[in-house]
Amino acid sequence: MKLVFQKDVLMSGINIVSKAIPSKTTMNILECILIDASASEIKLTGNDMELGIETKIEGSIAERGSIALEAKIFSDIIRKLPDSDAEVTITSDERLNTTIQCDSALFKIQGRDPQEFSYLPFIEKDQYICLSQFSLKEAIRQTIFSIAPNDSNKMMGGELIEIKDNVLKIVSLDGHRISIRNILLKYNYENRKVIIPGKTLSEISKILTGDNEKEILIYFSKNHVLFEFDNTTVVSRLIEGEYFKIDHMLSNDYKTHIKINKRSFMDNIDRAMIMIRDNDRKPIILKIEDNNVNMRIRSSFGSMDADVMAQKTGEDIMIAFNPKFLLDALRVIDDEDVDIYMMNPKSPCFIKDDGGNYIYLILPVNFIAED
Repeated sequence: MKLVFQKDVLMSGINIVSKAIPSKTTMNILECILIDASASEIKLTGNDMELGIETKIEGSIAERGSIALEAKIFSDIIRKLPDSDAEVTITSDERLNTTIQCDSALFKIQGRDPQEFSYLPFIEKDQYICLSQFSLKEAIRQTIFSIAPNDSNKMMGGELIEIKDNVLKIVSLDGHRISIRNILLKYNYENRKVIIPGKTLSEISKILTGDNEKEILIYFSKNHVLFEFDNTTVVSRLIEGEYFKIDHMLSNDYKTHIKINKRSFMDNIDRAMIMIRDNDRKPIILKIEDNNVNMRIRSSFGSMDADVMAQKTGEDIMIAFNPKFLLDALRVIDDEDVDIYMMNPKSPCFIKDDGGNYIYLILPVNFIAED
């Protein structure tokens, strides 16, 4: 095999497929990137058996063939080569001896048998949806933060993708909060519910350009989901099981509603968090009276009080939250003002828009009222 690439093109492809290379594994072949030039195009593939990524890259094929190279050393070599537009030549022989040459730099490494590599599973392309890369990238950004950070509950480590007619709903939760985004699709599709691992969505979000003019196709099978965009294919296992029934957690009932400037609200929460350390779980207390929101926090390091104007309807209320949870939701909302709905100090609050594009549910925390 003999292939010639521009360094920046090759590096871009390596960066894409490296997202499917496991950090720890007992199977050495999974630590490799497959270079496949056995046909008329060049494909790079990474596959950890749960998530697989394949991307086509531009290059010249002098001799067809394929080789599996250890991802870390391959990536490090290409990254440290001079000049982004330099020409890189990769050659391998029948014994899998591989040379990588760029200008005066020459590296020799041992490849692995490409036949040992696990190719991406075949997915029938008959059941799919189509949306813009921008819409999917934004929806992931606006929900991914509220999946559970560990593997204690697989369901909480994934996101529900629910399709009803021409609406795509994405849901994540971690036991303390729920994030929901609704996307209007161009066409009606067959109703479907799947649970996609958070890692898959996070890595896809990093690859997507976010271009509103470019589309992404998502195909479904019984056990897998396939994302196809630009010259890249991503295949992931689905999480098996039934997702949490969230509908009964959502309510339109409230006794207090405020409309508040998002930036002012966020800035004061951010300042309040100066008083908190990682092991100090002090809540931020909101005292809502008339058209004023008093925000206060007390910790072993000190205290902060601030007042923010808001438009209030309904009853006065005093309620407390984990300030990080409020900030996480507010940061991904693009509206200038946000609407917050509350029932009582023990019931969840809802941050949502009139159009039903997003809903963020946050559970309050117990607190001791201080004057």
